[in-house]
Amino acid sequence: MIDYEFKKMQIGNEILAYRECGKGDKVLLLVHGNMSSSMFFDELMEALEDDYKMYAVDLRGFGQSSYHERFDSLTELSEDLEVFVDKLRLKDFEMLGWSTGGGIVMQFAADNPELVKRLILVESVGIKGYPIFKKNEKGEPILTELCMTKEEIANDPIQVAPVLNAIANKDKAFYKALWDGAIFTEGHYPSPEKYDMYIEEMLLQRNLVDIDYSLTRFNISNQHNGYSEGSGAVEKIKCHVDIIEGKGDLVVPMEMAQGINEGLKCSKKLHLLENSAHNPMVDSLDKLVAIIKEF
Repeated sequence: MIDYEFKKMQIGNEILAYRECGKGDKVLLLVHGNMSSSMFFDELMEALEDDYKMYAVDLRGFGQSSYHERFDSLTELSEDLEVFVDKLRLKDFEMLGWSTGGGIVMQFAADNPELVKRLILVESVGIKGYPIFKKNEKGEPILTELCMTKEEIANDPIQVAPVLNAIANKDKAFYKALWDGAIFTEGHYPSPEKYDMYIEEMLLQRNLVDIDYSLTRFNISNQHNGYSEGSGAVEKIKCHVDIIEGKGDLVVPMEMAQGINEGLKCSKKLHLLENSAHNPMVDSLDKLVAIIKEF
């Protein structure tokens, strides 16, 4: 594994840490998801070094980046990236968003269609966000009752509170069990050394409630998502979009990938990965690389 050196950039009141590598003519901006950081792109970056100049950012409140100001929307994180690309004078680039990062890059492309050449959405949150339902006494979701406030989200006994406790207690075993069961396809795991590094990086997250709240409010569709009316920004995405979804993904349901595909009016392609779950950088790296390179 190549250990890419961090650089740092002042973005308003925040300092964003980022990894930069590659010598290709094309430019790719990599945006990670929840419970992760830019480190999770290490093998993908190594595989694409000859084809792309790459920038992988730790979003506000993740990894080595600062977290001075709380946030309520993925748009605020997209706006951080607007400053980032402006300072680097990037244009005509591709963006890859993984999971929550998919929502951020969709928002970015809708707001900056003149800058983005292509979106690569990897196990992305849907265009109507990611709801968090209240739970009954058995811990089962009540599909008619949404968690509406940050306090309700923080106290969610299944999806949120246990993760907050794990972060507070630096509970590596909890995270490993969670990722073994929900993120990776059985039998497809990082090496023990790398897995430990990933978990250390997960435990640096400070913004879990803000991210979860922002995911519930994200809605670029033309419909109400239970929280708010959609902004319709999905129609402002003009670039080509590759949508990549593992058939075994337990985190982001297939309906979200299909919803993105149906909601986009631009050129797009939906790629379904066999024997892959929420992290194709581990489950299906070769196939992911092939899709990225074929554009």
